[in-house]
Formats: sequence, structure tokens, C-alpha cells
Amino acid sequence: MNSQSTNTVFVVQHLHSLLGGNEDIKLIGIYRSAKSAQAAVERLKIQPGFRDYPRLINPDIDEDEQGFYIDEYTLDSDHWPLGFVTI
Repeated sequence: MNSQSTNTVFVVQHLHSLLGGNEDIKLIGIYRSAKSAQAAVERLKIQPGFRDYPRLINPDIDEDEQGFYIDEYTLDSDHWPLGFVTI
């Protein structure tokens, strides 16, 4: 994560699974730096609901998808330029 660039932001989300296979995804916030995003996770992971799924998830290695996610996004950039397909 490049926390030095002013052209990026860090999006924090939280996911947990509901009965029936649905997912509850919450947008926690959008931050100017990775450090600020990580601080938000630290503040919230002890709160009701979040404390049941407090981990910061690395989608590349974690099998359990429930917890916090931090993703870096470039401003003024399309993130789905080719559309999407439902399978």
C-alpha cells in the first residue's frame, strides 16, 4: 500500500456472512493513508458486532472471509472499465 501518494485513498470495509449464504458488507470509511485506515480498524474491532469478526483479512491467503478489508484506490480512475458478468 502506497500511503505517500495524494492520488490514492484507502477504503475500509467489514464483511460477515449471514444465514442463507448472504453477506453483510459495511463501508467503514475512506482514509487518506494506510496508517489512518489501520487505526480505524483498531478502533472498531473491539466494538459490538465487529469484535465477533475482528481480523484484518488478506484475501490472498485467508480462507475465512469475515472481517475487515483495506483496499487502496486511485482517485479519478474507473475501477470496472470492462463491465461485469454474473455467473
